[in-house]
Amino acid sequence: NGSIDFDNVHFRYHKTSEEEVLTDINLHIKSGETIGIIGGTGCGKTSLVNLISRLYDVQQGSVKVGGVDVKDYDMKFLRDQVSVVLQKNVLFSGTILDNLRWGNENATEEECIEACKWACADEFIERFPDKYNTVIERGGTNVSGGQKQRICIARALLKKPKILILDDSTSAVDTKTDALIRKAFKDEIPDTTKIIIAQRISSVQDADCIIVMEGGKIDGCGTHEQLLKENAIYKEIYESQTKGDEQ
Repeated sequence: NGSIDFDNVHFRYHKTSEEEVLTDINLHIKSGETIGIIGGTGCGKTSLVNLISRLYDVQQGSVKVGGVDVKDYDMKFLRDQVSVVLQKNVLFSGTILDNLRWGNENATEEECIEACKWACADEFIERFPDKYNTVIERGGTNVSGGQKQRICIARALLKKPKILILDDSTSAVDTKTDALIRKAFKDEIPDTTKIIIAQRISSVQDADCIIVMEGGKIDGCGTHEQLLKENAIYKEIYESQTKGDEQ
């Protein structure tokens, strides 16, 4: 299943480095939960999620998925079950359907369209004259940043992963569309564990649990309401963002 456990995890990029990137991380995420991760640049958010799909391995402690240490999985099997969407993803030259099927080469056209609806990509794809057969230019230069992100989210959904990680991957999408994508996740893939790294608090405030990171450590963990009352860093981020909205 999509449960994730971090037990006393310590991590540094090089074994000889004195400075740890992550220190004493303990996290227990139930299958199907939505988890938000927020914190400043360089606080360890991306490093944390990269340990789940074994882009890196821990030096101390363990990371388990579905109750099994990630080091005990076949690498391809693990990465098929953990889908990661980055802020800047790669689209290659070929049709939109070709790009989507990179996530699942056996996906039917109906499955591709459904995934695009969940990712709010269908609304702009349907406006193209060739719709899903529109050719994406090399590097995705004929689609905007937000459109590119939505195609990449749909591509990740086609893998039908147990764990879906969004690493700041709705940063180029407006807040309304961002909310619609999160609603689709809740309604359509309730059993998939969803981890959302974001700069905007609005992207994570409905999560079952929000993790606040600072200096490679977990500074706080709770719901939006709990953290506003109890966590100084979260409150500061929230106030700075809402002040911006009011001006």
